[in-house]
Amino acid sequence: MASLQLPVNSTVTHRPHFVLFPFMSKGHTIPLLHLAQLLTNRGITVTVFTTKANRPFNAQFLDRCPDASIIDLPFPNDVEGIAKDIESTDKLPSMSLFRPFVTATKLMQPDFEQALENLSHVTCIVSDGFLSWTLASAKKFGIPRLSFYGMNNYVGAVTREVVSNRLFSGPESDDELITVPRFPWIKVTRNDFDEPFKQRDPTGPYMDFITETVIASANSYGLITNSFYELEPLFLDVLNRESKPKAWCVGPLCLAVTESPRPPMVDRKPEWIQWLDQKLAKGCSVLYVAFGSQAEISSKQLEEISKGLEESQVNFLWVVRKCEMSVYDELQERVGERGMIVREWVDQLEILKHESIKGFVSHCGWNSVLESICSEVPILAWPMMAEQPLNARMVVEEIKIGLRVETCDGSVKGFVTSEGLKKMVKELMEGDKGKEVRKKVKEIGEAAKEAMTEGGSSWRTLNELIDELQAVRSNSK
Repeated sequence: MASLQLPVNSTVTHRPHFVLFPFMSKGHTIPLLHLAQLLTNRGITVTVFTTKANRPFNAQFLDRCPDASIIDLPFPNDVEGIAKDIESTDKLPSMSLFRPFVTATKLMQPDFEQALENLSHVTCIVSDGFLSWTLASAKKFGIPRLSFYGMNNYVGAVTREVVSNRLFSGPESDDELITVPRFPWIKVTRNDFDEPFKQRDPTGPYMDFITETVIASANSYGLITNSFYELEPLFLDVLNRESKPKAWCVGPLCLAVTESPRPPMVDRKPEWIQWLDQKLAKGCSVLYVAFGSQAEISSKQLEEISKGLEESQVNFLWVVRKCEMSVYDELQERVGERGMIVREWVDQLEILKHESIKGFVSHCGWNSVLESICSEVPILAWPMMAEQPLNARMVVEEIKIGLRVETCDGSVKGFVTSEGLKKMVKELMEGDKGKEVRKKVKEIGEAAKEAMTEGGSSWRTLNELIDELQAVRSNSK
């Protein structure tokens, strides 16, 4: 990817300076660290805010960005139900603690503002949508704030239609398909949504939190979207025509990475990459399996996954959460060299880009979908939570780069048997439908790369945003 110095407005004497503040979750943090790389490639100064426990992870990604610095703020240590050393949602014992965790971030505001006061010539603040309180800080210092949500425009447009038309006020069944008026080819169910959106009349503390983030974003200068125009032009156009503020598509941000970040002093390939190299040398295709760091999967379902992978006879690499489960050890013993189970954090993009990987069983978190697209690997969609069911609909029905697992009852979030998983794994890796989605993901992957190269839609959009923000800051002085 071209590394360009962006022409700076002649009336501005200072280099652009972007402040980035990711939410404390790897899935939210990584895209903004990729954005930091894009910005520093353009000669822009970047300051990333995080917490002490999250600093090493951030530093590892920013190691090759000489114009990026990190400021760590103290994370509140008296949050009820959360141990003092937990500063990321990835380490929460249960996602039921998410709301107190995200609420606690508000206590960081005084330290954030004190640090912000000591920074010079800040062009803008890009903060995660969950950190809605940063808007007040930005306004206090007269700095434009852009909100970052790690999701696509399809989800935003469909959710907006569902909520504004109160589509879930009528149906009795959580699995009844309902037509989305603005996009009549799209049909959704209550189970495509988490609480509170699936309620007939969404209320409660979590709805209050969502409303707060939405209002803060609406009053921000803009939205940064990790997507590219060619992937979802209709949905981006609808949102930018009918809602505020403007969404700027500057992704896929994972394409900012030219090399995989490795911890200092570690030159040796991780053992899972070595294992993939061995499979490639033997001409073997491998299925990658990962459900993200926050999915909570029952032991019964894990047993069915294990049995399905074993009986599918495919080579597989399965990345699991750190936990002591005998089901993993037993599966590893049964399949031997045909499979590998990894219990630590991995560089997923490095795995997906490996030539041996030919399919991805995914929870359809948006980062995973984009990484799969950019690596031209088709998806077997198995959504678990949050907006993942809608992402899965987009993957399977809208852009057609994947298949969906079969659940026992046909429900979006139903139980998947080993036989059902085996059937769809075989179809993805060897069947005709698998060949179709493999061809489609290659086309879209090429379009993604074009969007990020010099002159592409995302490349132009980021340059336009930087120019506009520079002009705004120049005129405000």
